[in-house]
Amino acid sequence: MWKSARSGAALLCVALLASACGGGEQAGTDTQPEKRVKLSYGVWDATQQAVMQELAEEFTKTYPSITVDVQLTPWVDYWTKMKAAVSGGAAPDVFWMNGPNFQLYASNGVIKPIEEQIDTSVYPKALVDLYTYEGKLYGLPKDMDTVGVWYNKTLFDAAKVKYPADDWTWADFNAAAAKLTDPDKGVYAVGAQLASFQEYQYNTIYQAGGYVITPDGKQSGYADPKTVAGLKFWTDLIAAKQSPDLKTMTDTAPLQLFEAGKLAMYWGGSWNVAEFGKNDYTKDKVDVAPLPKGEKQATIIHGVANVVSAKTEHPAQAAAFVKFLGSKQAADILGKKGPIPAYNGTQQDWVKAHPEWKLQTFLDAVAYAVPYPVSKNTAAWQEAELTHLTKAWTGEVPVDKAAADLATAMNDLLAKE
Repeated sequence: MWKSARSGAALLCVALLASACGGGEQAGTDTQPEKRVKLSYGVWDATQQAVMQELAEEFTKTYPSITVDVQLTPWVDYWTKMKAAVSGGAAPDVFWMNGPNFQLYASNGVIKPIEEQIDTSVYPKALVDLYTYEGKLYGLPKDMDTVGVWYNKTLFDAAKVKYPADDWTWADFNAAAAKLTDPDKGVYAVGAQLASFQEYQYNTIYQAGGYVITPDGKQSGYADPKTVAGLKFWTDLIAAKQSPDLKTMTDTAPLQLFEAGKLAMYWGGSWNVAEFGKNDYTKDKVDVAPLPKGEKQATIIHGVANVVSAKTEHPAQAAAFVKFLGSKQAADILGKKGPIPAYNGTQQDWVKAHPEWKLQTFLDAVAYAVPYPVSKNTAAWQEAELTHLTKAWTGEVPVDKAAADLATAMNDLLAKE
Protein backbone atom coordinates (compact mmCIF):
# COMPACT_ATOMS: atom_id res chain seq x y z
CA MET A 1 0.00 0.00 0.00
CA TRP A 2 1.37 3.34 -0.92
CA LYS A 3 -0.99 5.38 1.27
CA SER A 4 -2.70 8.34 -0.38
CA ALA A 5 -0.93 10.30 -3.07
CA ARG A 6 -2.29 13.51 -1.57
CA SER A 7 0.24 13.54 1.20
CA GLY A 8 1.09 17.06 2.13
CA ALA A 9 4.50 15.62 1.26
CA ALA A 10 7.26 18.11 1.81
CA LEU A 11 8.17 20.12 -1.27
CA LEU A 12 11.79 20.03 -2.28
CA CYS A 13 13.01 23.44 -3.32
CA VAL A 14 14.96 23.55 -6.56
CA ALA A 15 17.98 25.20 -4.99
CA LEU A 16 18.13 22.52 -2.34
CA LEU A 17 17.85 19.79 -4.92
CA ALA A 18 20.47 21.33 -7.13
CA SER A 19 22.96 21.16 -4.28
CA ALA A 20 22.34 17.44 -4.00
CA CYS A 21 22.50 16.55 -7.68
CA GLY A 22 25.22 15.39 -9.96
CA GLY A 23 28.36 13.44 -9.30
CA GLY A 24 28.51 10.76 -6.66
CA GLU A 25 29.03 7.83 -9.03
CA GLN A 26 32.25 6.61 -7.49
CA ALA A 27 31.82 3.09 -8.72
CA GLY A 28 35.53 2.40 -8.77
CA THR A 29 35.95 -1.35 -8.32
CA ASP A 30 32.45 -1.84 -6.86
CA THR A 31 31.50 -4.20 -9.66
CA GLN A 32 34.21 -6.69 -8.77
CA PRO A 33 32.61 -9.86 -7.34
CA GLU A 34 34.84 -9.86 -4.24
CA LYS A 35 33.86 -6.31 -3.27
CA ARG A 36 31.28 -6.52 -0.48
CA VAL A 37 28.63 -3.81 -0.59
CA LYS A 38 25.72 -2.90 1.68
CA LEU A 39 22.89 -1.00 0.03
CA SER A 40 20.42 1.14 1.95
CA TYR A 41 16.76 0.80 0.92
CA GLY A 42 14.21 3.40 2.03
CA VAL A 43 10.55 2.36 2.49
CA TRP A 44 7.59 3.88 4.33
CA ASP A 45 5.05 1.11 5.05
CA ALA A 46 5.54 -0.93 8.22
CA THR A 47 3.11 -3.59 7.00
CA GLN A 48 5.44 -4.28 4.08
CA GLN A 49 8.71 -4.15 6.00
CA ALA A 50 8.86 -7.93 6.49
CA VAL A 51 8.24 -8.78 2.85
CA MET A 52 10.73 -6.12 1.75
CA GLN A 53 13.31 -7.74 4.03
CA GLU A 54 12.47 -11.11 2.50
CA LEU A 55 13.02 -9.68 -0.96
CA ALA A 56 16.33 -8.17 0.12
CA GLU A 57 17.50 -11.55 1.40
CA GLU A 58 16.35 -13.26 -1.79
CA PHE A 59 18.39 -10.75 -3.80
CA THR A 60 21.47 -11.52 -1.73
CA LYS A 61 21.14 -15.20 -2.60
CA THR A 62 21.78 -14.26 -6.21
CA TYR A 63 24.36 -11.57 -5.37
CA PRO A 64 26.16 -12.87 -2.25
CA SER A 65 28.50 -9.86 -2.16
CA ILE A 66 25.59 -7.43 -1.84
CA THR A 67 23.46 -7.08 1.28
CA VAL A 68 20.55 -4.69 1.72
CA ASP A 69 19.60 -2.68 4.79
CA VAL A 70 15.84 -2.04 4.69
CA GLN A 71 15.26 1.33 6.38
CA LEU A 72 11.69 2.09 7.47
CA THR A 73 10.56 5.69 7.85
CA PRO A 74 6.82 6.09 8.59
CA TRP A 75 4.80 7.83 5.89
CA VAL A 76 4.18 10.92 8.01
CA ASP A 77 7.92 11.58 8.17
CA TYR A 78 9.14 9.97 4.95
CA TRP A 79 9.28 12.94 2.60
CA THR A 80 10.57 15.33 5.24
CA LYS A 81 13.39 12.94 6.04
CA MET A 82 14.05 12.35 2.34
CA LYS A 83 14.33 16.09 1.76
CA ALA A 84 16.97 16.34 4.50
CA ALA A 85 18.79 13.26 3.23
CA VAL A 86 18.86 14.58 -0.33
CA SER A 87 20.16 17.98 0.74
CA GLY A 88 22.87 16.32 2.80
CA GLY A 89 23.88 13.85 0.11
CA ALA A 90 22.78 10.92 2.25
CA ALA A 91 19.70 9.59 0.47
CA PRO A 92 19.28 5.80 0.51
CA ASP A 93 20.88 4.01 -2.44
CA VAL A 94 17.44 2.76 -3.46
CA PHE A 95 14.12 4.10 -2.21
CA TRP A 96 10.38 4.16 -2.78
CA MET A 97 8.94 6.87 -5.01
CA ASN A 98 5.34 7.92 -5.63
CA GLY A 99 3.74 9.74 -8.54
CA PRO A 100 3.17 13.17 -6.97
CA ASN A 101 6.85 13.55 -6.05
CA PHE A 102 8.41 11.78 -9.02
CA GLN A 103 8.80 14.59 -11.53
CA LEU A 104 10.26 16.93 -8.92
CA TYR A 105 12.98 14.42 -8.09
CA ALA A 106 13.61 13.41 -11.69
CA SER A 107 13.71 16.94 -13.10
CA ASN A 108 16.29 17.98 -10.52
CA GLY A 109 18.57 15.00 -11.03
CA VAL A 110 18.06 13.51 -7.58
CA ILE A 111 17.35 10.07 -9.03
CA LYS A 112 19.05 8.23 -11.88
CA PRO A 113 17.35 7.14 -15.09
CA ILE A 114 17.35 3.40 -15.70
CA GLU A 115 19.99 2.93 -18.37
CA GLU A 116 19.58 -0.78 -18.98
CA GLN A 117 17.04 -1.89 -21.54
CA ILE A 118 13.98 -3.10 -19.64
CA ASP A 119 10.92 -4.87 -21.03
CA THR A 120 8.32 -2.45 -19.72
CA SER A 121 5.46 -4.33 -21.38
CA VAL A 122 5.28 -6.51 -18.25
CA TYR A 123 3.87 -3.55 -16.27
CA PRO A 124 0.65 -1.55 -16.77
CA LYS A 125 1.44 1.15 -19.33
CA ALA A 126 -0.11 3.83 -17.12
CA LEU A 127 2.49 3.14 -14.43
CA VAL A 128 5.38 3.09 -16.89
CA ASP A 129 4.20 6.46 -18.19
CA LEU A 130 3.87 7.80 -14.66
CA TYR A 131 7.55 7.13 -13.93
CA THR A 132 8.88 8.32 -17.29
CA TYR A 133 10.24 11.85 -17.55
CA GLU A 134 11.39 13.49 -20.79
CA GLY A 135 11.44 10.12 -22.50
CA LYS A 136 13.51 8.37 -19.84
CA LEU A 137 12.33 5.74 -17.39
CA TYR A 138 13.43 6.45 -13.81
CA GLY A 139 11.51 3.95 -11.68
CA LEU A 140 10.42 0.34 -12.02
CA PRO A 141 6.86 -0.21 -10.78
CA LYS A 142 6.71 -2.30 -7.62
CA ASP A 143 3.00 -2.48 -6.95
CA MET A 144 -0.22 -0.97 -8.17
CA ASP A 145 -3.58 0.11 -6.84
CA THR A 146 -6.92 1.03 -8.36
CA VAL A 147 -10.16 2.23 -6.76
CA GLY A 148 -13.53 0.53 -6.28
CA VAL A 149 -16.70 0.95 -4.22
CA TRP A 150 -16.60 -1.02 -0.99
CA TYR A 151 -20.15 -1.59 0.19
CA ASN A 152 -21.81 -2.80 3.38
CA LYS A 153 -23.94 -5.82 2.50
CA THR A 154 -25.81 -5.63 5.81
CA LEU A 155 -26.96 -2.06 5.14
CA PHE A 156 -27.84 -2.88 1.53
CA ASP A 157 -29.93 -5.84 2.71
CA ALA A 158 -31.69 -3.75 5.36
CA ALA A 159 -32.62 -1.11 2.78
CA LYS A 160 -33.61 -3.80 0.26
CA VAL A 161 -31.15 -2.43 -2.27
CA LYS A 162 -29.52 -4.76 -4.78
CA TYR A 163 -25.75 -5.05 -4.57
CA PRO A 164 -23.89 -3.00 -7.21
CA ALA A 165 -23.66 -4.65 -10.63
CA ASP A 166 -20.39 -4.70 -12.56
CA ASP A 167 -21.90 -2.38 -15.16
CA TRP A 168 -23.67 0.08 -12.88
CA THR A 169 -23.81 3.77 -13.74
CA TRP A 170 -23.92 7.13 -11.98
CA ALA A 171 -27.71 6.96 -12.19
CA ASP A 172 -27.69 3.55 -10.50
CA PHE A 173 -25.35 4.85 -7.82
CA ASN A 174 -27.52 7.88 -7.09
CA ALA A 175 -30.68 5.79 -6.96
CA ALA A 176 -29.06 3.44 -4.47
CA ALA A 177 -27.70 6.36 -2.45
CA ALA A 178 -31.18 7.79 -1.97
CA LYS A 179 -32.49 4.50 -0.60
CA LEU A 180 -29.48 3.77 1.60
CA THR A 181 -29.60 7.07 3.47
CA ASP A 182 -31.39 6.77 6.83
CA PRO A 183 -31.18 10.00 8.86
CA ASP A 184 -33.01 8.48 11.83
CA LYS A 185 -30.23 5.92 12.24
CA GLY A 186 -27.43 8.31 11.36
CA VAL A 187 -26.63 6.26 8.24
CA TYR A 188 -25.44 7.94 5.05
CA ALA A 189 -25.01 6.44 1.62
CA VAL A 190 -21.39 7.54 1.21
CA GLY A 191 -18.84 10.06 2.45
CA ALA A 192 -18.06 12.74 -0.15
CA GLN A 193 -14.55 13.17 1.17
CA LEU A 194 -12.36 16.03 -0.04
CA ALA A 195 -8.96 15.14 1.41
CA SER A 196 -8.18 12.13 -0.78
CA PHE A 197 -8.65 12.93 -4.45
CA GLN A 198 -7.28 9.60 -5.66
CA GLU A 199 -10.31 7.78 -4.28
CA TYR A 200 -12.90 10.45 -4.98
CA GLN A 201 -12.74 13.54 -7.17
CA TYR A 202 -10.13 12.46 -9.72
CA ASN A 203 -12.18 9.38 -10.56
CA THR A 204 -15.43 11.24 -11.18
CA ILE A 205 -13.64 13.99 -13.10
CA TYR A 206 -12.38 11.47 -15.65
CA GLN A 207 -15.66 9.53 -15.58
CA ALA A 208 -17.41 12.77 -16.56
CA GLY A 209 -15.04 13.22 -19.50
CA GLY A 210 -13.05 15.98 -17.81
CA TYR A 211 -9.39 16.14 -16.85
CA VAL A 212 -7.21 17.47 -14.02
CA ILE A 213 -4.16 18.48 -16.04
CA THR A 214 -3.09 18.30 -19.68
CA PRO A 215 -0.75 15.43 -20.62
CA ASP A 216 2.17 17.87 -20.98
CA GLY A 217 1.59 19.11 -17.42
CA LYS A 218 1.18 22.71 -18.55
CA GLN A 219 -2.52 23.52 -18.14
CA SER A 220 -5.22 22.88 -15.56
CA GLY A 221 -8.42 21.14 -16.55
CA TYR A 222 -10.56 22.58 -13.76
CA ALA A 223 -12.24 25.19 -15.97
CA ASP A 224 -13.65 22.48 -18.23
CA PRO A 225 -17.42 22.02 -17.71
CA LYS A 226 -17.02 18.26 -17.68
CA THR A 227 -14.45 18.53 -14.89
CA VAL A 228 -16.95 20.65 -12.95
CA ALA A 229 -19.55 17.91 -13.49
CA GLY A 230 -17.16 15.44 -11.91
CA LEU A 231 -16.89 17.68 -8.85
CA LYS A 232 -20.64 18.24 -8.62
CA PHE A 233 -21.14 14.49 -8.37
CA TRP A 234 -19.89 14.85 -4.77
CA THR A 235 -21.27 18.23 -3.74
CA ASP A 236 -24.73 17.12 -4.90
CA LEU A 237 -24.51 14.18 -2.50
CA ILE A 238 -23.73 16.53 0.37
CA ALA A 239 -26.55 18.87 -0.64
CA ALA A 240 -28.97 15.92 -0.69
CA LYS A 241 -27.73 14.89 2.77
CA GLN A 242 -26.75 11.51 1.36
CA SER A 243 -23.23 12.28 2.58
CA PRO A 244 -22.17 13.87 5.87
CA ASP A 245 -21.11 17.50 5.61
CA LEU A 246 -17.44 18.44 5.44
CA LYS A 247 -17.17 19.30 9.13
CA THR A 248 -18.52 15.90 10.14
CA MET A 249 -16.07 14.15 7.81
CA THR A 250 -13.23 16.28 9.14
CA ASP A 251 -14.08 15.30 12.72
CA THR A 252 -14.58 11.62 11.82
CA ALA A 253 -13.03 10.31 8.62
CA PRO A 254 -15.31 8.41 6.20
CA LEU A 255 -13.15 5.32 6.69
CA GLN A 256 -14.05 5.34 10.39
CA LEU A 257 -17.71 5.97 9.62
CA PHE A 258 -17.74 3.04 7.18
CA GLU A 259 -16.12 0.76 9.74
CA ALA A 260 -18.74 1.85 12.28
CA GLY A 261 -21.65 0.97 9.99
CA LYS A 262 -22.57 4.61 9.38
CA LEU A 263 -21.76 4.65 5.65
CA ALA A 264 -23.26 2.16 3.23
CA MET A 265 -20.52 2.72 0.65
CA TYR A 266 -16.89 3.74 0.71
CA TRP A 267 -14.87 4.69 -2.35
CA GLY A 268 -11.56 3.09 -1.50
CA GLY A 269 -8.54 1.40 -2.95
CA SER A 270 -7.15 -2.07 -3.21
CA TRP A 271 -4.92 -1.11 -0.26
CA ASN A 272 -7.99 -1.21 2.02
CA VAL A 273 -7.95 -5.01 1.88
CA ALA A 274 -5.58 -5.27 4.85
CA GLU A 275 -7.58 -2.77 6.90
CA PHE A 276 -11.00 -4.26 6.22
CA GLY A 277 -9.72 -7.79 6.68
CA LYS A 278 -8.60 -7.15 10.25
CA ASN A 279 -11.49 -4.91 11.29
CA ASP A 280 -14.05 -6.87 13.30
CA TYR A 281 -17.01 -5.04 11.77
CA THR A 282 -16.06 -5.00 8.11
CA LYS A 283 -14.30 -8.35 7.68
CA ASP A 284 -17.54 -10.27 7.12
CA LYS A 285 -19.96 -7.50 6.12
CA VAL A 286 -18.43 -5.86 3.05
CA ASP A 287 -17.59 -6.56 -0.56
CA VAL A 288 -16.32 -4.46 -3.45
CA ALA A 289 -17.70 -3.41 -6.83
CA PRO A 290 -16.29 -1.38 -9.75
CA LEU A 291 -16.72 2.38 -9.70
CA PRO A 292 -19.95 3.43 -11.44
CA LYS A 293 -19.68 4.59 -15.03
CA GLY A 294 -20.37 8.20 -16.00
CA GLU A 295 -19.83 9.39 -19.56
CA LYS A 296 -16.82 7.09 -19.42
CA GLN A 297 -15.55 4.27 -17.25
CA ALA A 298 -12.48 5.32 -15.32
CA THR A 299 -10.46 4.76 -12.18
CA ILE A 300 -7.20 6.30 -11.06
CA ILE A 301 -4.24 3.94 -11.06
CA HIS A 302 -1.16 4.50 -8.98
CA GLY A 303 1.65 2.46 -7.56
CA VAL A 304 5.02 2.75 -5.87
CA ALA A 305 8.21 2.57 -7.94
CA ASN A 306 11.74 1.75 -6.86
CA VAL A 307 14.34 4.35 -7.83
CA VAL A 308 18.13 4.74 -7.56
CA SER A 309 19.67 7.77 -5.89
CA ALA A 310 21.86 9.86 -8.19
CA LYS A 311 24.35 10.10 -5.33
CA THR A 312 24.72 6.40 -4.65
CA GLU A 313 28.30 5.21 -4.43
CA HIS A 314 27.20 1.82 -5.74
CA PRO A 315 25.27 2.51 -8.96
CA ALA A 316 25.75 -0.93 -10.52
CA GLN A 317 24.60 -2.78 -7.41
CA ALA A 318 21.70 -0.40 -6.80
CA ALA A 319 20.55 -0.81 -10.40
CA ALA A 320 20.75 -4.60 -10.06
CA PHE A 321 18.61 -4.46 -6.92
CA VAL A 322 15.97 -2.28 -8.59
CA LYS A 323 15.88 -4.64 -11.56
CA PHE A 324 15.38 -7.58 -9.18
CA LEU A 325 12.58 -5.76 -7.33
CA GLY A 326 10.84 -5.27 -10.65
CA SER A 327 11.17 -8.94 -11.64
CA LYS A 328 8.59 -11.70 -11.77
CA GLN A 329 10.48 -13.52 -9.01
CA ALA A 330 10.05 -10.56 -6.65
CA ALA A 331 6.44 -10.00 -7.73
CA ASP A 332 5.53 -13.61 -6.94
CA ILE A 333 6.78 -13.11 -3.38
CA LEU A 334 5.13 -9.70 -2.99
CA GLY A 335 1.77 -10.97 -4.23
CA LYS A 336 1.54 -13.50 -1.42
CA LYS A 337 2.34 -11.07 1.38
CA GLY A 338 1.97 -7.48 0.20
CA PRO A 339 -0.01 -5.21 -2.11
CA ILE A 340 -0.91 -6.01 -5.72
CA PRO A 341 2.31 -6.63 -7.65
CA ALA A 342 2.71 -4.45 -10.73
CA TYR A 343 4.19 -7.27 -12.81
CA ASN A 344 1.50 -8.54 -15.17
CA GLY A 345 0.33 -12.08 -14.54
CA THR A 346 1.51 -12.29 -10.93
CA GLN A 347 -1.53 -10.82 -9.16
CA GLN A 348 -3.68 -13.91 -8.63
CA ASP A 349 -2.07 -14.85 -5.31
CA TRP A 350 -3.18 -11.44 -4.02
CA VAL A 351 -6.73 -12.12 -5.23
CA LYS A 352 -6.79 -15.62 -3.74
CA ALA A 353 -5.69 -14.37 -0.33
CA HIS A 354 -9.25 -13.07 0.28
CA PRO A 355 -11.68 -15.31 -1.61
CA GLU A 356 -14.57 -13.79 0.35
CA TRP A 357 -14.25 -10.56 -1.67
CA LYS A 358 -14.41 -9.84 -5.39
CA LEU A 359 -10.86 -8.55 -5.55
CA GLN A 360 -10.60 -9.29 -9.25
CA THR A 361 -12.51 -6.02 -9.52
CA PHE A 362 -9.30 -4.08 -8.89
CA LEU A 363 -7.37 -6.00 -11.55
CA ASP A 364 -10.11 -5.66 -14.15
CA ALA A 365 -10.05 -1.89 -13.58
CA VAL A 366 -6.55 -1.65 -15.08
CA ALA A 367 -8.12 -1.87 -18.53
CA TYR A 368 -9.79 1.54 -18.09
CA ALA A 369 -7.41 3.09 -15.57
CA VAL A 370 -6.13 6.66 -15.81
CA PRO A 371 -2.67 7.58 -14.47
CA TYR A 372 -2.56 9.70 -11.34
CA PRO A 373 -2.32 13.33 -12.58
CA VAL A 374 1.05 14.93 -11.83
CA SER A 375 3.46 17.69 -12.84
CA LYS A 376 6.89 18.86 -11.67
CA ASN A 377 5.41 20.46 -8.57
CA THR A 378 2.26 18.46 -7.90
CA ALA A 379 2.08 19.27 -4.20
CA ALA A 380 1.81 23.01 -4.87
CA TRP A 381 -1.39 22.79 -6.91
CA GLN A 382 -2.79 20.05 -4.70
CA GLU A 383 -2.72 22.59 -1.89
CA ALA A 384 -4.59 24.97 -4.21
CA GLU A 385 -7.16 22.23 -4.86
CA LEU A 386 -7.93 22.02 -1.17
CA THR A 387 -7.98 25.77 -0.70
CA HIS A 388 -10.48 26.47 -3.47
CA LEU A 389 -12.62 23.31 -3.43
CA THR A 390 -13.17 23.46 0.32
CA LYS A 391 -15.30 26.54 -0.38
CA ALA A 392 -17.48 24.50 -2.73
CA TRP A 393 -17.74 21.57 -0.30
CA THR A 394 -18.94 23.89 2.48
CA GLY A 395 -21.36 25.67 0.13
CA GLU A 396 -19.57 28.99 0.49
CA VAL A 397 -19.28 29.38 -3.30
CA PRO A 398 -20.82 27.51 -6.27
CA VAL A 399 -18.80 24.59 -7.60
CA ASP A 400 -18.19 26.19 -11.01
CA LYS A 401 -16.84 29.38 -9.38
CA ALA A 402 -14.51 27.42 -7.08
CA ALA A 403 -13.30 25.35 -10.04
CA ALA A 404 -12.67 28.43 -12.19
CA ASP A 405 -10.70 30.10 -9.40
CA LEU A 406 -8.74 26.88 -8.91
CA ALA A 407 -7.94 26.69 -12.63
CA THR A 408 -6.52 30.22 -12.55
CA ALA A 409 -4.43 29.52 -9.46
CA MET A 410 -3.24 26.18 -10.78
CA ASN A 411 -2.22 27.65 -14.15
CA ASP A 412 -0.20 30.33 -12.35
CA LEU A 413 1.61 27.63 -10.39
CA LEU A 414 2.21 25.49 -13.48
CA ALA A 415 3.70 28.48 -15.29
CA LYS A 416 6.36 28.71 -12.59
CA GLU A 417 7.50 25.11 -12.90
